Amino acid sequence: MKAKLNLPLPDAESLARSDTLKARILAAIRQNGPMPFSEYMQRALYTPGLGYYSGPAPKLGAEGDFVTAPERSPLFGQCLARQVAEVLDALSGGHLLEFGAGSGRLARDLLRTLAELDALPERYQIMEVSGELAERQRAFLQAELPPELFARVEWLAHLPAPDWRGVIVANEVLDAMPVERLRLTPDSAVRLGVDEQDGELAECELPITDATLQRVADGLRPLVQPDRHGYVAEVNLNIHPWLKSLADFVEQGAVLLIDYGFAQQELYQPARSKGSLRCFYQHRVHDNPLLWPGLQDITAHVDFTEVAESGFDAGFRVAGFTTQAHFLMSTGLLESVPTDLPVVEQLRLAQEIKTLTLPDEMGEVFKVMALTRGIDRPLMGFQLADLRHTL
Repeated sequence: MKAKLNLPLPDAESLARSDTLKARILAAIRQNGPMPFSEYMQRALYTPGLGYYSGPAPKLGAEGDFVTAPERSPLFGQCLARQVAEVLDALSGGHLLEFGAGSGRLARDLLRTLAELDALPERYQIMEVSGELAERQRAFLQAELPPELFARVEWLAHLPAPDWRGVIVANEVLDAMPVERLRLTPDSAVRLGVDEQDGELAECELPITDATLQRVADGLRPLVQPDRHGYVAEVNLNIHPWLKSLADFVEQGAVLLIDYGFAQQELYQPARSKGSLRCFYQHRVHDNPLLWPGLQDITAHVDFTEVAESGFDAGFRVAGFTTQAHFLMSTGLLESVPTDLPVVEQLRLAQEIKTLTLPDEMGEVFKVMALTRGIDRPLMGFQLADLRHTL
């Protein structure tokens, strides 16, 4: 097991909860043998009551472990709302469905701005895997929205029925899906997994027995050209079935995906020979996913080439791909800032804009992709720069 790094220690209650989850994972390993990393990640993040996204601790904001764009500034939601309004106008109405609504701030900002634009969806639907987060969202939105807007919000227990029309928003959803980890060498490939060693969780190597995963490994080797030291790559096999599940109910509309990642050629670079897996704990970033399961977020960069190919295969059109900075600029980021504000407020907004758009902040590594069905018009968010040619 890797060193525990220089991280603040969890409180006793949190540590006890993590130890309970670790004991369950170790019991599963003793019973069934080593597990693939994807299974470990699924258990660490989503075990009911114990997993990171299912537990009671705050995830977002100053009290949590990381900060998303909607937490940084309401300007993000205001810009995104203009793109949503354009699509709803093309459809002559429809619903807005958000996957993984986090703290509820994006929902608040979208609904407020759509109300100002006279472009409200028929319903604002939320799919949330965490019951604890759903309750927080409900309390937040009820306090932040006027009754007539809150009345439009509903939490779904399952995906909508076919013939659905509208816009789907998924902000930092793909990066939270469990991934497979592969170690590639010039003449071999293995699947990384998790085993027990001296009563602790430990990384191990497993043979690849899945035909799909073997095809992916064979396709990646000429791309990354690993040397004898090996190359670790994360692969998200959940993207294709997830997008297929969306295509099964979307009759007309757009899917707006916002996440950090790259096109395939840029993602699998020699500099990332140890992979892109990252863990977030109390605003510290490290690379030990086996530390304190259930108490830290585990993510990996998104392969947007795979997203585009999976979306096309599911029946969507890839309607745009760009950086977050270009998307926000295209949807009126600068024009939305009032000019008659006090100096202190102007400085605060200027800092928020820098965080959302600068290359060394969120502007370049975060990307926006639009998948559409039954919509032929160009989308405003991609008018300044459309990077589909890089996919």
